[in-house]
Amino acid sequence: MARVRYVGPEPVSVPELGDRFIEPDTVVEVPDERFEGYVCQPQTWESVEEPGSKAAAKKSAAKPQKDEG
Repeated sequence: MARVRYVGPEPVSVPELGDRFIEPDTVVEVPDERFEGYVCQPQTWESVEEPGSKAAAKKSAAKPQKDEG
């Protein structure tokens, strides 16, 4: 999942994200295939983590910690 930040001036309802209200300066996860639909509106959304970024891959590929004891 990609991540974007809402930079608009007031809370908005985003049906695609479950009809929840998104507050200004909030970072949300969006489907990778919809990322461009958000960042093409720079007055409203800014990119935080692009689809397929190394940070996203590293997060999902983290190894579980061993339980010693």
